[in-house]
Amino acid sequence: MIAELRQKSQITIPKEIIVKLGLSEGDKLDIFEKDGSICIMPVAVYPKNYLNELRKEIGDVKSKLASGEQPVFDNVEALFDKLEAE
Repeated sequence: MIAELRQKSQITIPKEIIVKLGLSEGDKLDIFEKDGSICIMPVAVYPKNYLNELRKEIGDVKSKLASGEQPVFDNVEALFDKLEAE
């Protein structure tokens, strides 16, 4: 598909691509050059405090794993068995 570069460096992404990728107004796109091509990739942007909270939770779980406080299961069935027993 061919798109035309307009004033202020704007282009319109063809509707078929928008629909196929499930994009909508306000979605964020990363635009970069690679080997002489222009690449456009959808991205998810999360608030910084959400990412900080997630990092803290991951750190807490890693600490619990290292100390043996967090149980480790060999498979999902073992996890469900433990949950059902509680």
